[in-house]
Order: sequence, then structure tokens, then C-alpha cells
Amino acid sequence: MPGHTQNEITIAAPLDLVWDITNDVANWPRLFSEYASAEILSTEGKKTTFRLTMHPDENGTVWSWVSEREADRDTLSVKARRVETGPFAYMNILWRYEEVAGGVRMVWTQDFAMKPEAPVDDDWMTDNINRNSKVQLALIRDRIEKAAAERGSVPPLSD
Repeated sequence: MPGHTQNEITIAAPLDLVWDITNDVANWPRLFSEYASAEILSTEGKKTTFRLTMHPDENGTVWSWVSEREADRDTLSVKARRVETGPFAYMNILWRYEEVAGGVRMVWTQDFAMKPEAPVDDDWMTDNINRNSKVQLALIRDRIEKAAAERGSVPPLSD
């Protein structure tokens, strides 16, 4: 059974600010705690291909891979996939944004499968992604809300 996760958070900031910050891949190391670097390899229209490198894990291993993502501002969604899959047979991510009372709901849906020779299975990775997504989403929320407060941006209180 392939892995599937869905995690979400509401960010008390205007949609434009949430969209701009979360889609600025080059600055992801300042947004996410897990990335040491993000290198943009190419940009073609709405599609960005980039390399992410993580901070060393507890064993000193540095993980890095190439992904591509296509942002669609009209549908408030971003489709992403790993190009260099590493231990994954595949990894697809859908980011969805929705204006809600008091801010923006951002939802991450990840569909994936681990390769048979991967050091962990789909269940382990599902638990790991769910655990880490909660941490990263809270960090992103806090950083964007801080940026919104510094800019004097206030999200709408109602739909």
C-alpha cells in the first residue's frame, strides 16, 4: 500500500504574503528548519527545478535530491515531484491554499512509495512525514505571521 499523508495549517496572514513566501524556493532554508540549502537549477514558465540539501541527520548523512514544482496562482495550488527520487519509488506533493476567516489554510498532500531496497517502509515514512510536517507547518506559520506583523498586514476576519 503506497504512502499518503495530508497535513494542514491556518496562517494568520494575507494570501499574497503566504503564497509569495512559501513559493520562494531559494529562501526555503530560512523558512524550513530541515533544509541547509536550496539551489534553483532552472525555471521554465511556472515550473521550477531545484536541488534541496538537508542538514546532516543523526548519523551525519546529508540527503539531497532534485525536485520540480509547478505553481498555479489561478487555482491556488502547486504540484511537485521528486526528479531524483532517492529511496522513494516516487514522491508527489500537492500544496493547496484557501482563504479562510482570519487567514489562509495551507494543505500538503503527499503520495509516495518507498523502493523495496529503501532502509524504511511506506508505513515508517508515513509516520515520519506526518510528524515532521506538523513541525515544519508550525514553523512556517510562525515565520509568516511574524513577517505579516512586521509589515502591518492583517488577514480578513471573515469570508
